[in-house]
Amino acid sequence: MARLMVVDDEKGIREALVQVFEYDGHQVRAAEDGPDALLTAESFHPDVIFLDVKMPGMDGLDVLARLHTECPGALVVMISGHGTIETAIAATRAGAYDFLEKPLDTDRLLVTLGRALELKGLTDSIADLKSQVESRYEIIGTSYQVRQVLDRVERVAPTEARVLVTGENGTGKELVARALHRLSSRSDKAFVEVNCAAIPSELIESALFGHMKGSFTGAVADREGKFEQAHGGTLFLDEIGDMSLEAQAKVLRVLEQGVLTRVGGSKSIEVDVRVIAATNKDLEQQIEVGAFREDLFYRLNVVPIQIPALRERREDVPMLISHFCERMANGQGVVPKRFSPSAVERLQGLPWPGNVRELRNTVERLLILSTSPEVGPDDVDLLASGRSGSQSMAGEILGLETFVEFKESAERAYIVQKLRENEWNVAETARRIEMPRSNLYKKIERYGLVRDG
Repeated sequence: MARLMVVDDEKGIREALVQVFEYDGHQVRAAEDGPDALLTAESFHPDVIFLDVKMPGMDGLDVLARLHTECPGALVVMISGHGTIETAIAATRAGAYDFLEKPLDTDRLLVTLGRALELKGLTDSIADLKSQVESRYEIIGTSYQVRQVLDRVERVAPTEARVLVTGENGTGKELVARALHRLSSRSDKAFVEVNCAAIPSELIESALFGHMKGSFTGAVADREGKFEQAHGGTLFLDEIGDMSLEAQAKVLRVLEQGVLTRVGGSKSIEVDVRVIAATNKDLEQQIEVGAFREDLFYRLNVVPIQIPALRERREDVPMLISHFCERMANGQGVVPKRFSPSAVERLQGLPWPGNVRELRNTVERLLILSTSPEVGPDDVDLLASGRSGSQSMAGEILGLETFVEFKESAERAYIVQKLRENEWNVAETARRIEMPRSNLYKKIERYGLVRDG
């Protein structure tokens, strides 16, 4: 299913094209003029745009020029009722993929679309290598926020600059750190990860810098620390905001001088390590309360990368679902299933406090526990987000923007639950909830409710 946009000031043509493309199974948005088209493209990120040449105010060629810079991934097909060779040449030179004359022939229209999508598939396969960095690390998405992150990853990875990755739990900070390593000149050396929050404060120094035999109870042999293990490569200090102030001071020394001393030792050991740090805390706020060293913050924060929460890039949810389904079917023995469009839409609307990690777990749960070959919206209501059906629906309902949406969603959830309790016996359900049976039938039809299981 492609994302298509139709731009034409004639309502009849807009509606006709939308109908043709939606019937062909695509997701379609329409715009009535140039400014509307630019706003729609910014939020919708279409794959192919059908753009009228002659429009009042901002004409199609002006819009095309703007789209070329503001929506570079889209292919634009110009359409005109006053087509001339000069106009077609001008459009092609301005970056249009093709030029069609009105009245539009449906067959020619669909053939042109098919060719454009074939080309889009080729260019996207190249873009995927660049924008996703490496699929096994699941940096998946085409949203503006993800493209910004990946652009910064590509820019900073080949350098030796230190990077501070920030974001909520589950957003993929480790994935970004691994991508930075793999795209660096150190990619053939070690990538060593330390979760600072998981190591007791009394052991963090030993873990980072190593220790000498007899330096403390349990130190039965000399042992190198994570800095030495990462020599020549990359050291990823995850959740660095949880590191003790004493350990922070020693990390700062290593960063400044390139040398360390093992716990209980006296010999200075040189290390060549690129440090990437990550945290879900506001380090500047931690500095204000005296919990984090300001000088270490500036040493680490040479290049900051902020990872967006999943709720800030909901347009990436369908791609992530597809990716997780493929990974689980290929490598984990999970039976592959299709997610219905309404199920995907339902998943897009959830709040996802656990971000991408929570979505991945939810997709796996749905693939394993749903009883039909296709995962539907009722499966999402029942199984999503690690909660019972009623709790999951409540979380989704409370996240809705308007009161009207809340009322409709709550009513739908209530009716689904009552129908399930009564094994979808409409007459019995109507009796128990004290609603006329005719009204219940109307609501079932209105919400498109279908018996599950």
